[in-house]
Amino acid sequence: MMQCFHFIVEPAKNITAKLKESRKRAKNEKREPLEENQLFIVELARDLARVCQNTEVLGHIWSLEDTWPTPLCQAFILEWASVMESKKRPMQTAGWPEKTEQDVQEEQEKDQEEQEKDLQKAKAVLLTWVKDLRAQPEKSVCPGEAVSRALEDLQSAWKWNRTPNLLAAMELVMMTLLSLGLDKEAIPLKWLIWKQRSQKIGATRYIPHCVWDWIADAAVDVTLDLNTANPDLLISHGDKHMRCGFERKEIPNYHERFDGWWCAVGVAGFNSGRHYWEVEVGERDWRLGVAKESALRKGFKSLNTDTGYLSLRLERGTELRALTVPFTALPPGLIPRKVGVHLDYAQGQLSFYDVDTRSHIYTYNESFSERLYPLFGTVDIVKDLVIRSPGNKAHCLCPISCLWG
Repeated sequence: MMQCFHFIVEPAKNITAKLKESRKRAKNEKREPLEENQLFIVELARDLARVCQNTEVLGHIWSLEDTWPTPLCQAFILEWASVMESKKRPMQTAGWPEKTEQDVQEEQEKDQEEQEKDLQKAKAVLLTWVKDLRAQPEKSVCPGEAVSRALEDLQSAWKWNRTPNLLAAMELVMMTLLSLGLDKEAIPLKWLIWKQRSQKIGATRYIPHCVWDWIADAAVDVTLDLNTANPDLLISHGDKHMRCGFERKEIPNYHERFDGWWCAVGVAGFNSGRHYWEVEVGERDWRLGVAKESALRKGFKSLNTDTGYLSLRLERGTELRALTVPFTALPPGLIPRKVGVHLDYAQGQLSFYDVDTRSHIYTYNESFSERLYPLFGTVDIVKDLVIRSPGNKAHCLCPISCLWG
């Protein structure tokens, strides 16, 4: 165990020998051999599992059951080296560095030689940290109940193919070891907030039970405000169902009413706290998010971030977009049928989730300064858009019964 990273700091001939050994073993086991960055992750997982308790899940990585593609290994190495560089004294600060869009663009513009130099520097940063880690006794760090349960849940999700890899488990253990002076029970929550800030599209394919329960604990009862609904919309079932009608109703054209886009907002607006609601959406065209109190609602001016709207829209059943300026196209694989919307006013995050798969879709990161109203839109004349009041606890997604209930 204590020799975990020697293959990186040994002379080049020993690195070559280690890679040859890996290729020989791979040939005997009839699988593709690992390259250097994959080996780095394998040995890092072994070292983390040696020090931290309740990390059996990482055994799937260093036993090569969960082998990450090289680009993912490289991204992990670069990101966590950046975290360590930005947190010179990680035990004394609760903040986690975020990657800006400018940082991402600068990385993409680097040529292959520059990228390789950055990767080697990043490995050196991680190795410096690992040297101190290797000095700690085996199983000397207790991750706490919340992290332990999250790791167990992620292991189950991976076994049932609900998440493609154990990246989230590695991140949670890394965050635990870098946050020894902080509240352990809050680490999974801080992990999600950090992920959504650094990777706003599809940040995680599976959200553990304890984190999902934290989101659902902010559930609120949302009803549609009839005074804001477009005259073409039919509102029913306690002002929670909405679809387009065939005839435009003759109703007062209030200042707050949408008279162009087929939208309505919720009765209550929010200017503090956390709030969560769920919506069953159609398969063709819908719009969900929030509208700022100052946002104009008349006519057909684009409802985007420039006009006071933070939303997702599905068009023609195949084009899912975050309505930024310019718009942000989202992968077709993220198109949901039931959407969870989570507003964390203090953190400045508006996040969208696929409720059925419990996965992240997109997050707006912004500093909020005014009241925000839940936004709903549809042009479907057959199927209702339905606002649901979620329960406080997550239901297990396993195909068979399990201890989570």
